[in-house]
Amino acid sequence: MSTVLSGSAVAFVCLLTLVLGVFGLRLSRRTSDFYVAGRTVSPARNAAAIGGEYLSAASFLGVAGLIYDQGVDALWYPVGYTAGYVVLLVLVAAPLRRSGAYTLPDFAEARLESRFVRHLCSVLVVLIGWLYLVPQFQGAGFTLRMVTGAPPWLGAVVVLVVVVLSVAAGGMRSITLVQAVQYWVKLTALAVPAGVILGVWWATSGPMPAVTDSWTTPLAGTGGEGQAHSLYRTFSLIVALALGTTGLPHVVVRYYTNPDGASARQTTVRVLALLAIFYVFTVVYGVLGRAYLPVLEGGMRADAVVLRLPTEVLAGLPADVLVAALAGGAFAAFISTSSGLAVAVTGVLNQDVVRPLLGHLSGGDHSEVTGFRMAAVVAVVVPFGVSRFFPEVPLAAFVTLAFVIAASTFFPLLALGVWWPRLTVQGAAAGLVTGAVLATGALVVTVMVGEPGGWPGALLAHPAAWTVSLAALTSVGVSLATPHGIPRGTARTLARLHTPEAITDAR
Repeated sequence: MSTVLSGSAVAFVCLLTLVLGVFGLRLSRRTSDFYVAGRTVSPARNAAAIGGEYLSAASFLGVAGLIYDQGVDALWYPVGYTAGYVVLLVLVAAPLRRSGAYTLPDFAEARLESRFVRHLCSVLVVLIGWLYLVPQFQGAGFTLRMVTGAPPWLGAVVVLVVVVLSVAAGGMRSITLVQAVQYWVKLTALAVPAGVILGVWWATSGPMPAVTDSWTTPLAGTGGEGQAHSLYRTFSLIVALALGTTGLPHVVVRYYTNPDGASARQTTVRVLALLAIFYVFTVVYGVLGRAYLPVLEGGMRADAVVLRLPTEVLAGLPADVLVAALAGGAFAAFISTSSGLAVAVTGVLNQDVVRPLLGHLSGGDHSEVTGFRMAAVVAVVVPFGVSRFFPEVPLAAFVTLAFVIAASTFFPLLALGVWWPRLTVQGAAAGLVTGAVLATGALVVTVMVGEPGGWPGALLAHPAAWTVSLAALTSVGVSLATPHGIPRGTARTLARLHTPEAITDAR
């Protein structure tokens, strides 16, 4: 019975996604519909859509698993994820919308008047997008296997097919509607079981969480040398999550869909509220997981706590219904996040790879929509293939890798590009390369060699604090040394980024 209900919930979410995608196809006619939904998305819908794509597998399953495993120190994950939107609100939300760009590389080229910087940004968008997509496929396979017993590859294939069809159908116009609906699906799927479980625990005077002192002590670390560096690790994690949000391509592209800069700011304020509501329930699962599942069975991941908890608290049909709801919500998370990432990567691949290639082969006679749909297939199939061979790691930890690279590359570019008129082409390029090489190098060493002890281990496992700083200092230093590289149209571009639409429209 449990398998049937869970499978039906997953099928319902997939069918809902495809139906909404087909509806979006009827609305998508122009190029801007596919890239930025015609720039007509209201703050309320855009906030729900951002919540839909931002609350990924790492948020739905991974954060609760980290809280279960690490205790109060893991609460910095939802704090960091949410704080990123405060940074966006203050620094770049409205200017990004006023730039008139479709993608991050578009913005970089418009600001710096450099095709080289554009190409660097394109490579990084694809890298970050694919790195973020891999855990979505792995999480889908893990979830479907756990609730139905299906082979691990099946869940990933389901997400692959649904995402390709929905993205290719109507681009950003379709995905915006899908993600806005799926935020509320995810919230309901997480909140209702949490409320039931909490109510049962309260009514029956259920067991107290079985935890150690380090689980309830802030900055206690995980034991051994980690305790001495827990303050640095926590600070670096917050830097990665808060500043990395600003550089995530699927988040940034959302601000191009608002009608104007004021709407972009309103969207961000609403997003903060939606994220705060969602993350409250992940804490419930992490804490009560410690009460009903004090010890995980051999080989079970902490990410499984959310899906396992209902069967530990209830029995029979009620437990099966709650598990099915959570399985459907988890797949809504996988699909909505993957769809947003796919659109962001697809836009870049189409503009910088597929469209030039098709134009060369056909003498310039090709359809923009055809190129977009071809790029959508590539954008999703490649990370799907990688996910089949990449070792499984905790979902939230995996996603943090993408945040580190985004923070080390795009945050300095966006912050300096929006607010510092002396940024040069050479400085921007040097900062991007420095941040990418340092962040990627540190993460590769940690994954391939393992985490060494002492400060080297802390610095390599949590590099954002120093990689972001060095990337920003490199951009500033090289820019000051190459004043001839300041784009000729800098003053005009910055005036457009910072002038409210009410003033420009009045003129």
